[in-house]
Amino acid sequence: MTRRVAVIGGGSSGLACIKCCLDEGLEPVCFESSNDIGGLWRFKENPESDRASIYHSVIINTSKEMMCYSDYPIPAHFPNFMHNTLIMDYYRMYADHFKLIQHIRFNTKVSQVKQRSDFSRSGQWDVETENSDGKKEKHIFDAVMICIGHHCQPNMPLHDFPGINTFTGKYFHSRDYKTPEEWRDKKVVVIGIGNSGGDIAVELSRVTKQLYLSTRRGAWVLNRVGNSGVPIDLSFNRFTGFLRRNLPFGFFCSLAEKRLDQRFDHALYNLKPKHRLFSQHPTVNDELPNRILSGTVQVKPNIRRFQGSSVEFDDGSVVEDVDLVVFATGYRFSFPFLASQVLSVTENKASLYKYVFPPELDQPTLSIIGLVQPLGAIMPISEMQARWATRVFKGCIKLPSVAAMLKDIQYKQETMARRYVTSQRHTIQVDYVDYMDEIAEMVGVRPNVFKLLLTDPRIGLSVVFGPSTPYQYRLGGPGKWAGARQAILTQWERMAKPMQTRPCEVEPKRSVIVDHDDYIHCISFALFCLVYFLENAFS
Repeated sequence: MTRRVAVIGGGSSGLACIKCCLDEGLEPVCFESSNDIGGLWRFKENPESDRASIYHSVIINTSKEMMCYSDYPIPAHFPNFMHNTLIMDYYRMYADHFKLIQHIRFNTKVSQVKQRSDFSRSGQWDVETENSDGKKEKHIFDAVMICIGHHCQPNMPLHDFPGINTFTGKYFHSRDYKTPEEWRDKKVVVIGIGNSGGDIAVELSRVTKQLYLSTRRGAWVLNRVGNSGVPIDLSFNRFTGFLRRNLPFGFFCSLAEKRLDQRFDHALYNLKPKHRLFSQHPTVNDELPNRILSGTVQVKPNIRRFQGSSVEFDDGSVVEDVDLVVFATGYRFSFPFLASQVLSVTENKASLYKYVFPPELDQPTLSIIGLVQPLGAIMPISEMQARWATRVFKGCIKLPSVAAMLKDIQYKQETMARRYVTSQRHTIQVDYVDYMDEIAEMVGVRPNVFKLLLTDPRIGLSVVFGPSTPYQYRLGGPGKWAGARQAILTQWERMAKPMQTRPCEVEPKRSVIVDHDDYIHCISFALFCLVYFLENAFS
């Protein structure tokens, strides 16, 4: 009999799960509480309870070549950094191409997921759902994949802001912000300098009388636009990952921080934090320095107290007649339909093997997909997790012992605590390339660098020095895609295509390695090979 899999959520992770189930001959049934796919990326004017919500102008921070599903490149004419409407267009194209919609039950909320009485033998789950008409149903599934993300429940730490109950202006969480027009010629304070806080501050500063950006720690600010105008995340590759792993942490941070300070001096702009660049999830924002330089955004420390319409900051400065405060203070996640003994969440911490499997279940038939915070795109990571999970469900891959999984979980928690500043934001942080390779190794699809260098040097060099695009994980192994090689060879062309909108006599640079002198390339390549060999020989 075909094993039935419940997929909870029809966003980017849910779509990947449906596709992976079909690839593995499983029968997916996706329950989506709204009337459409897209999850976080589907804009709605009025936020819905317990659902992610974005503002009208949101543009993604990861480029199209890095964020696409591994066997379905984003069209060449799409811009590198897409508006949320184009992301939705891509999801619809993907769902239509692989015929995923027919497996989704819309307007159906999952109210309970619990183990069946014979779970230790069968691994099956009872899933209770309720549709928009109030009709309840009970289902039996062989496995469950939870894909609800971690941007549903806003974190509003009002207890940390004395006097907020006396504030005479308006305040809300960033998920409730939609457009700036209402706040023209007003005074606004934005609390938090993450990606949402930075974006909202920049957008509001174009119309407000004055925008104040309050931050406890400051932040390192990255640009979407990297060297030579290439999207910055196309520099994420195995070679830079190799340097990060093998150079002293402080030295590697200093190299990167120096590059960021060449664009603008973070101390001069009152943004420089005490922590190192790779000790916090960085903020990606191209326009913030310009808004600070023009005076429309003023960077302020943490808020000490509210009093009426006044806001007093930790440095003793006071801003009078504040009209709006936006709390860009992040999110909490939980799984209210799961019993706590199955998976408990405390302060945004959940005990999951590789951030996917609860380690102490009798049968590995429950997976959490997309519960990570990468410096990079979530879509390929969710897809890789789904490829792994579905093969575990089929019995093609066996998980380690409970003791080994708990040891791995503890190691990751300790490593994270040493590297990152303490924050609920950093409980699910992963390095994109390292984590993709880690899961790919278990699936059997991690690119074999040395084999590729010997048998297909052009692709081998791209895999080492080029961007770690998702297509690399379709070159071989389960789920191999015949178009992967060509997708890698043409990724720079797709990057350049949307910008070629007028005839130009000078052709843009197109090479596997951007801005690398041949001599430096050869030395770097030799060092990489040597250390990579030593790493693997003694691991």
